Amino acid sequence: MQLIHRFFEAINRILPAKPVYAHCDIPCGIYDPHLAQMAAHTVIRMNTLIGELQKEHGKDHKDHNHNHMQEHVHKMARYTLVKEEHAELCKKEIRILWGDYFKPEHADKHPELHELVWNVMKQASKARQEINMQAAEDLLETVNKIAEIFWETKGVKTSRVKAPYPTGREIVVPKL
Repeated sequence: MQLIHRFFEAINRILPAKPVYAHCDIPCGIYDPHLAQMAAHTVIRMNTLIGELQKEHGKDHKDHNHNHMQEHVHKMARYTLVKEEHAELCKKEIRILWGDYFKPEHADKHPELHELVWNVMKQASKARQEINMQAAEDLLETVNKIAEIFWETKGVKTSRVKAPYPTGREIVVPKL
């Protein structure tokens, strides 16, 4: 074993390895803000569904039977869980872009990037903690700004279009 170790040390002295630079562990080279955008849209949608459920429940509260109350509680729990999971997914996806994709030169060119990433973390936390449509919309707007910067760093033009989802909000898409 020591002989093999010495052999590789000698080779390394003669032909030292060159440093390799990669922006992720694999490196896969596949990054996209789309999942963060979808997660933010889902947070908006869950806020809408929760609001509709609250209105429905408030109409004839005294006429609701036990089964209806159980259904209401079950839907509220599911909507809340999905809202919280997707707010966290949004944070995760932005953390991946921040930690693995964006480089110092991107932050130099877009100094607002630091604050945008920080805002997503705070906005997603607020969207998890509250039934708050404004917090959800703020989250989507910040994620969309990050998406625009992301695509700009790749030299890809973007446009904001009305998403084909029930949210009716915008999504940033690359123009290919």
